[in-house]
Amino acid sequence: MPDIIKLLPDSVANQIAAGEVIQRPASVVKELMENAVDAGAGNISVIIKDSGKTLIQVIDDGTGMSETDARLSFERHATSKIASAKDLFAIVTKGFRGEALASVAAVAMVELKTRKEENETGTLVVINGSKVEAQEPCSCPKGSSFAVKNLFYNVPARRKFLKSDSTELRHIINEFQKVVLSHSGIHFSLHHNDSEIYNLIPANLRQRIIGVFGKQINQDLITLETETSLISIKGFIGKPENARRTYGEQFFFVNNRFMKHPYFHKAVAEAYQNILPADAIPTYFIFMAAEPSSIDINIHPTKTEIKFEDERAIWQILMASVREALGRFNIVPSIDFENEVLIDIPVKSSNDPFPKQPDIQINPQYNPFDGDESSFRRPDFMERFERKNIANWEKLYSNFEKENGKPGSEAISETGRKFFQIKNKYIVCPVKSGLMLIDQKRAHERILYEKNMEYLNMNTPVSQVELYPVAIELNPSDWQVMKEIEDDLKVLGFTFLFSGNNKITIKGRPSNSGSSAPDEILKSFIEEFKATQSGPLASEKEKLAAAMAGASAIPYGKSLTQSEMEDLFDTLFTCSAPNYSPKGKPVINILTLEEIDKRFK
Repeated sequence: MPDIIKLLPDSVANQIAAGEVIQRPASVVKELMENAVDAGAGNISVIIKDSGKTLIQVIDDGTGMSETDARLSFERHATSKIASAKDLFAIVTKGFRGEALASVAAVAMVELKTRKEENETGTLVVINGSKVEAQEPCSCPKGSSFAVKNLFYNVPARRKFLKSDSTELRHIINEFQKVVLSHSGIHFSLHHNDSEIYNLIPANLRQRIIGVFGKQINQDLITLETETSLISIKGFIGKPENARRTYGEQFFFVNNRFMKHPYFHKAVAEAYQNILPADAIPTYFIFMAAEPSSIDINIHPTKTEIKFEDERAIWQILMASVREALGRFNIVPSIDFENEVLIDIPVKSSNDPFPKQPDIQINPQYNPFDGDESSFRRPDFMERFERKNIANWEKLYSNFEKENGKPGSEAISETGRKFFQIKNKYIVCPVKSGLMLIDQKRAHERILYEKNMEYLNMNTPVSQVELYPVAIELNPSDWQVMKEIEDDLKVLGFTFLFSGNNKITIKGRPSNSGSSAPDEILKSFIEEFKATQSGPLASEKEKLAAAMAGASAIPYGKSLTQSEMEDLFDTLFTCSAPNYSPKGKPVINILTLEEIDKRFK
């Protein structure tokens, strides 16, 4: 019987490795940017065309490579970072596996231009699908320039499953943010289709965070700093009132390497316990420093999953550090002395007269209780107001007794149905089979969702024009969300204009969006839309309608009048699917008489 086990060709092996390392254009951006950082670059430029599907180019002014190194860099497991297994436990660079460039070259057309500072000429290497097409001298500046063209051109199935340009660009921006936050001393820029998205000059950490996420985040940052023999923790956490419902501004770094760590995330969440609602996620930018030998980063090809020697102790330190920062925030506001703030302080010249202390006239013989009592009478309009107020209260109390027989009993609507709220969250109504409990927010979401779907299907927006247009600044990732769904947002009733620097001017909003400020409605909508991306909804229209409903619905904690509860009840049962919210969560629950009886046995 012939042998059946064979060695895979390098081109096939590289494509398999690419499946682990290169999942989408953002993966290429991450690997190339980290290589540029490892090369000691002071300036790194990222140029993207068509969200990375056509071109990903990363240019740096690092050390560059010799002719031999340029060729070897595309071989599997060729690396300058480690020489023996012992080196795996002392890694301080971003890359070390020697897989990234080989994986990229297996699924794209790659052009490398590189030159070391001491060399007069550089080297050009052209590779298509792991096959070297050319290697020759060229003229180029010091450093390296990687141009990755037509990603997945030779793997149509992988290219087919790439998302829309806006979605892929958001992933690129997210990977870009992870690298630039951990290296604030490097100048980074990001361009997409000839438009500048970021241009970040070297700065301290706070300034870099502001540069990445916008000026509005500056007021949200609380300083975090803890030094122990086991680990050092520095960075910033967000104020509780500005926590969001979706992930996006949560960053862990160890030794300036981004990491995903759900266990440590729970430590931060624990520190915010009883401060945040259950579905809110705090913002944090947490940088840990540990001995390289005490962590293991060689777990996954993307190198974002990291194991610590004593995770339980670090968990406790992290939680205590965040709690201490939150407690300090309640007493002393943080001040960033490294920010350049210009304050005009008037300077007194030698010719100016010295300010004179004001004179205060005092009559030590004055007694406020002497004289006619009429001089101390309250104004007539106050007395009229109080008499009217007492009469209104008496009228209210008499009606209450008349309708309900005695004070404190259930309130009854005009139709005779009884409604009351529990914790301003659930509406309770007696029914034949027992007690019906309605989640007020989810009920309103269902109502608004079906209205929004009607607007989207009929293309009939109902907009409320703002008297004064409102301008807001978004971070680039949220800006891309807005660009992606611009047309559908206008069908929902939003009218707005895009301006430079990730700013949007809101001129109108949906008529059923509630009484909140338009900027709060829009920001809440973006959060809701991002939260629906992984939900049960199928079409983009359904996600939009659900996000708008979630942003505009009655919040938990809002007290409702009898007529409001009755209207909500009646409108809910005109919906096509009143039992479930747009996200598939139950709206109605009935506590049956049998269940109630069991509790009294």
